[in-house]
Order: sequence, then C-alpha cells, then structure tokens
Amino acid sequence: MDYAARQRRLQGALSDHKLDLFLVTHLPNIRYLCGFTGSAAALLIGDRGTTLFTDGRYIAQARAEVQGARIVIARKALLAAVAEWLAAGRRTAARPILGIEPESISAGMRDRLASAVRGRVRLRFAAPLVEQARMVKDPTEVGHIRRAVEAGADLFRVALQRIRPGVREVEVAAAMEFEARQAGAEGMAFPTIVASGKRSAIVHGRASQAAIPHRGFVVCDFGVILAGYCSDRTRTVHVGRASRPERQMYEAVQEAQQAAIAAVRPGVTAAEVDAAARRVLRRRKLACYFTHSTGHGLGLEIHEAPRLAASQTQKLEPGMVITVEPGAYIPGKRGVRIEDVVVVTSSGCEVLTPGDKELIVI
Repeated sequence: MDYAARQRRLQGALSDHKLDLFLVTHLPNIRYLCGFTGSAAALLIGDRGTTLFTDGRYIAQARAEVQGARIVIARKALLAAVAEWLAAGRRTAARPILGIEPESISAGMRDRLASAVRGRVRLRFAAPLVEQARMVKDPTEVGHIRRAVEAGADLFRVALQRIRPGVREVEVAAAMEFEARQAGAEGMAFPTIVASGKRSAIVHGRASQAAIPHRGFVVCDFGVILAGYCSDRTRTVHVGRASRPERQMYEAVQEAQQAAIAAVRPGVTAAEVDAAARRVLRRRKLACYFTHSTGHGLGLEIHEAPRLAASQTQKLEPGMVITVEPGAYIPGKRGVRIEDVVVVTSSGCEVLTPGDKELIVI
C-alpha cells in the first residue's frame, strides 16, 4: 500500500476544506492512512507531516506497521497527548483550525479536547475526507477483496453440507466459521446469519438455537476478513419441496438482483442501481417487502460508502467495490436475499462472487 501517497492526498484536501490540521480517530481510517492495526490510536495530519499517537502496549507493533508517520507513545490519554503536542507549538498557523471526525469522536471527547487546546487551536467537525477517499479502491485493495470473496465463497459449500431438517442454525454457522479459520481467515466480517423457516423473514437473523424446519427457506449471509479486507455473500436455499409462490418469490429476487447488477457502471448514481432492483420487485408485487437498501460499499469495513439506496446521489466510479443484495421478506412466513460483491470497471462491472444463483433445494 502506498500510505505516503494517501497521506499526501489528504494533506492536499485540507486547504480546500479550510483546515490546517486533521485528527483521525476512526481506526479503519488510521489503518488506511498508515497501516497501523492496533486498537488505540489517533493520527494527526498537517503540512508538517503525520504523527501517530498510541500507547505503550503497541510500541513494537507501531514500529513494525506504521509507514509515513512519526510515532509518539503517549503516557496519558491519547487526546490529551495530542493536545499537549499541539500546545507545544508543533504547528504552522498562529491559531490553526483542527478538523475532527464527527462520527468517531464522542461529545465528551470533543469537549475535553476543546478545553485542552482552548485559545491555541480551533476545532471544527470535518467532512468524511478519508471515507470519501476509501470509496475508490486501488488494484491492491481490489486484489485483497477478491481473495476474501473467494475464501468466503468456500463456506457456502460447508453450509450446504450441514443444512438439514433438525440441525440448529448455530451448528451450521459454527461449521462455516470453523472452516473459515482453518482456511486462514483473520475472522468473520460480521456475525454469521443463518435464518431458516419463518426466521428467514428477519433481515439480519443471526444464527440461533432454532432447528431448521422440514420445509422452508434458509438465508445464509456470511463473510470473512483477509489482509484486513472484508467479503460479503448471501445465498438462500430451500429445504424440502418449494411451492409455486416460494419459487416465484425467489425468481423475483433473483431477477431484481440481475437488473441491479446490469445497472452498475461508471456515472450511474447509487439511487439508480437501487431503483433498478425495486422496479422488478414492484412489478412482481413484492416491493413492499423489500425493506433495506440494495447494497453498500465494502472494504476495510463491512459497510462503507457508497450506499445503494433511494436519494443517494453519489455517482459510481471505477474501483468502487459494492454489494448488490435485494431481498423480500414476508413477516411470519418467509424471506429471500441474494447478494454478490461487484467491482465497478471502466466499462461496467465485474462480479467477484463465484457460483450461480439458481434455487438450490435440499
């Protein structure tokens, strides 16, 4: 990863936002900018360079991981160490404006920082500058995501072996997660979802103690982390013979997903991709049962910008990696979701998720 280039781009954006300094406190953003993966850090960026603040637990790790930044090992709370650093005059402007990330700093933290730097530095909530940069992945990042997607795809084979009437959902999830670790995954990207029968209508139905019924849909939503990057995949299978309404529901969601993927290309807005899926489900009289967005960005976090939803004006660009995952959920009856990971290319998109999506009956 070219961390120095990422830092330079952020430094170049500060003046456009009338900022002299930028304090990064969201850990995935810190990892993106300098490579540090510890659980306690703050990164201060300005025209004089980049400084990472962490504590004594991470001396060796910071020295091994951090690129393009000086390292300060704090002997007090990290924000207090940042304030002390600023108060010591390590800045260029007389009373510089410090941008802070509103989504990752609490009101109490902000107040303590403001009190510590009062009269020396002005604080301002900043735009999501790092998140905006992270939307477009470089080839190395796409490669990491591709490998995570491939590793995650192997888990569906395990699910198909384990899904049987009477088997508990948590047993299926446990087998999938064990396989992921055996294959070298750093962890799961999120708690594995295995939702069967009536529970398939729960959008985020995490695996429970419920036994898989003799008939009905089973929604499996899962992903792994490799090299820090996430994968995300959903497949829906049916236990026992599927009725005509069940097959029609599955086919409608499958058609909606194909329509959304076909709409993905540079210059199209996130809302237009979402609308492509909803038009199909509206025609199939299922639009009222599609209760979430069509997809989301994917990378160092399982949910990143852009969000594929109505009113989202963000235009897609080559290098963006997104999920496409329409669904339909009839409360108390059944639910279906199909999800793939897609990378936007210069001429359209590439589906990274392997495997077909025809209904599998167990």
